Amino acid sequence: MARSTRDGEEASESESPAATRFAPEEEAALLSESNAQKTSANKFFSSEQYSQAIGEYDKALSSCPNYLEYEIAVLKSNIAACHLKLEDWKAAIESATSALDALHRLVPAESGKDLKDGEHGEVGDGIVEIEGEEVDELKKLEISDQRKDDIQRIRAKALMRRARGKSELGGWGNLQGAEDDYKALSQISTLPPQDKKIVQKALAGLPPRIDEAKQKEMGDMMGKLKELGNGILKPFGLSTDNFNMVKDEKTGGYSMNFN
Repeated sequence: MARSTRDGEEASESESPAATRFAPEEEAALLSESNAQKTSANKFFSSEQYSQAIGEYDKALSSCPNYLEYEIAVLKSNIAACHLKLEDWKAAIESATSALDALHRLVPAESGKDLKDGEHGEVGDGIVEIEGEEVDELKKLEISDQRKDDIQRIRAKALMRRARGKSELGGWGNLQGAEDDYKALSQISTLPPQDKKIVQKALAGLPPRIDEAKQKEMGDMMGKLKELGNGILKPFGLSTDNFNMVKDEKTGGYSMNFN
């Protein structure tokens, strides 16, 4: 079975949608439509109408060709910023992760790679404009040094947003993930000063929070295991209290004693 593309050509069902590229004129028209919707979303964001902004960013995503990973990453990162404002931490994490995944498909993350010298602007909650540069088909297939700098800049923004979302959501795994993101950000020497302070403060405050969450979750897990064990042993007139784990100080191993 075949399906029609937007330019009227036939494409087989086995063909991957991500591999289908629009004609240059149609791509430019779709991107222009996406940029117009993004501009509208930016206005909603500036006026603190974050739910409406998300709706407009979603429309911009629908108009944007699905192979334009950079433009998609910018929109996803902006959506993450909206979710942070709405304190929807889980949705913020998901959107920021989608942005990072799109950027990784363009240029894999490199630890320690700096942002372009002279870049300014807040990484945390600011909205990023999509550049409207016109390039020929050959340049579209290449990743220029300038675009790599842009990619790294957007990656930093998405990392900041995901790290904050994970930190706010809490839990052992999320807090550990937030620490990993902040460590990656700490390798970017050209972060704006205010964001460097956020990163440094987070890296100082996260370890005790991670340890506390770890101990709590392990305690909860052991409590559930004990409850399960008591259910199994009850028909025999026993409980987990009849068993003690004794550590061998010489070997560091444990043995089980029955009381």
